[in-house]
Amino acid sequence: MSLLIATWIKFFFLFAPFFVLSMFLALTRGESATARKQIANKAIISAATIAIVLLFFGGSLFSILGITLDSFRIGAGILLFMSALSLVKDGTRNHGGNVPSEDRDDVSVVPLAVPTIIGPATIGTILVYGAELQGVNLFLGLVGLLLALGSLAIILYSGSLIEKMLGRTGLNVLSKITGLILAAMAAQIFMGGLMGFLNPVVS
Repeated sequence: MSLLIATWIKFFFLFAPFFVLSMFLALTRGESATARKQIANKAIISAATIAIVLLFFGGSLFSILGITLDSFRIGAGILLFMSALSLVKDGTRNHGGNVPSEDRDDVSVVPLAVPTIIGPATIGTILVYGAELQGVNLFLGLVGLLLALGSLAIILYSGSLIEKMLGRTGLNVLSKITGLILAAMAAQIFMGGLMGFLNPVVS
């Protein structure tokens, strides 16, 4: 149970929910409540599909490419730290490119699901977690992932209410706090990979 709760919390902050909410509100400005809910549903389902594939096939991908888990931990840690730093500094997530803000027929998949919810740093971190978790723990990781996305969906459904209560400044502050937590997670992933390299040398 402790693993499930820990995984839920990690994934919840990994998805940077308050930044996602800010983007969701901006991209759906002027839409009806029903249309917003439909967009949120499609974005969450798309993100869940991508995340589940990454979670289950991360280990196989490493084997095919000949990449060690420790190498990927270091790379994912660096990417996640850059994303966290962007959240702390600007209140926005660094995707390695600009998220389009112009009107689109459908914003639920691009840019909302990808790269707002599932960005490069998120992809790398999910791959690492998928390779680390085995057996029953992998199932618990999946449940934690789905709970985190469910929590994100609830936040998006309540977007207008949360915006009225917190305002843009409040959302920005929460995004920065999320960035601090992600920075700590990034450091832990990076150090795990680094120690994996150093331990065989030391022994």
